[in-house]
Amino acid sequence: MVRTRTPVVAGWFTDGEEEREFRLLGTRCSACSAVFFPREDAYCRNPGCPGTGELAEVPLSKRGRVWSYTDGRYRPPAPYVSDPDTEWEPYTLVAVELEEERMVVLGQAAPGVTVTDLAVGMEVEVVPGVLDEDAGTVWTTWRWSPVRPVDSLEVTR
Repeated sequence: MVRTRTPVVAGWFTDGEEEREFRLLGTRCSACSAVFFPREDAYCRNPGCPGTGELAEVPLSKRGRVWSYTDGRYRPPAPYVSDPDTEWEPYTLVAVELEEERMVVLGQAAPGVTVTDLAVGMEVEVVPGVLDEDAGTVWTTWRWSPVRPVDSLEVTR
């Protein structure tokens, strides 16, 4: 059976499975140039805006710098959906200041990235991720992954 890939929240990121195509999506006000994420489709939230602009969808910066981070070491209580019969695995949360927009976006780190792999100010990039899976659906989301320095890349000849 083929499972359907479904975004956890429609319209917050592109559907691209490949990292180079994947982007968070925000909106920009044409009157004041304020950018919003999560996206805003009804009105400009900038209190200094005259409110006469249209809101257009814009892809956000793919990269940013770690602003803060922490780990979740306990199973959250209801209404968080979690199978109590499975072992709890800690996860890492990362707050990232986007490169161009200068706004902070929160998200989970990519699988395998822990707090020991992160430092405030290090460069990270947004990548596609999976939040949950069931028999018919793969629920997709975004994750933050450290950008590897050039000297750590393998060179093939």
